[in-house]
Amino acid sequence: MPYQHITREERVKIEAWKQAGESNGDIARFLGRSRSTIGRELKRNGNLYKALPAERRRIEVRRASNATRRKILAGSDLAKYIEEGIKKYWSPEQVSGRMKRDHPNKPSVCHETIYKYIYKEQPELKKYLRCRKGKYRRRYGTKIREKRREEAKKKRIDVRPAIVEYRSRIGDWEGDTIVGKEKIKHILTHVDRKSGLLLADKVERATAEQVRKITTRRFKKIAKKKCHTITYDNGVQFAEHETLERDLQIAVYFAHQYRSWERGTNENANGLLRQFIPKGSPFQNITKQKLDRYVKLINTRPRKRHNYLTPLEVFKGIAV
Repeated sequence: MPYQHITREERVKIEAWKQAGESNGDIARFLGRSRSTIGRELKRNGNLYKALPAERRRIEVRRASNATRRKILAGSDLAKYIEEGIKKYWSPEQVSGRMKRDHPNKPSVCHETIYKYIYKEQPELKKYLRCRKGKYRRRYGTKIREKRREEAKKKRIDVRPAIVEYRSRIGDWEGDTIVGKEKIKHILTHVDRKSGLLLADKVERATAEQVRKITTRRFKKIAKKKCHTITYDNGVQFAEHETLERDLQIAVYFAHQYRSWERGTNENANGLLRQFIPKGSPFQNITKQKLDRYVKLINTRPRKRHNYLTPLEVFKGIAV
């Protein structure tokens, strides 16, 4: 268990117990601390222990410790150089770059450290900065803004053609990944909504780039007339959907968050695959040959909704 510093409340209790004549061992037991911890606390603060002075001393020691760790000390030559540059309306990045050029043999600091110094130690210098709305921002916006921008690029299931809902044609797919015990290895699945045909590929590391490459390679083997749309969930592994659309000339849509039933065909197919690969199974030993065998067993299994034709037969165009 990590060490925790003695709190203000504990110091008040130590003072009371010492005045009552309790031993260091008893106090340690009462607080659930080691005897050496209590001994060091009493030794630091003298025989006549008082909680308030002890707490003040702790704060002073902490401040002094933080001061020694500061890269820019107020009044130092480094601080003066920075302040002079900022007052000339140089940006912190310009100050840092010029410092390395003027004094190549002396320690320098990066622009982020200069920003922190200004906002924490010298806020009066903020007026010399070009952007004074608050702390400096990341150049391309906050993570929240980036997430919103990415969400705005997604076409939701609401705008998907109505024909997809009716399952009246081959070529409208749903996609997702199944996660292995290792959390890194995934199985990427795609299912045709009309026929129920399952495609499955093992992904060693489910990055957006890898998922996009594997999907592109898989669907380029399928006739274009059987590749109209793909509907995914909101996993980050499908972030390169715009590139996928361009490469395959296929429309990509996304279900709403927490609505797995909007991709019910894919969820059902994943459940069928789980018959052979139960949840919690490691994917390390699942070879391509094994996965292909499982998929073949599923795709050649008669379905009641197809009047007992198999998904493979329906996908190939045999009438139901």
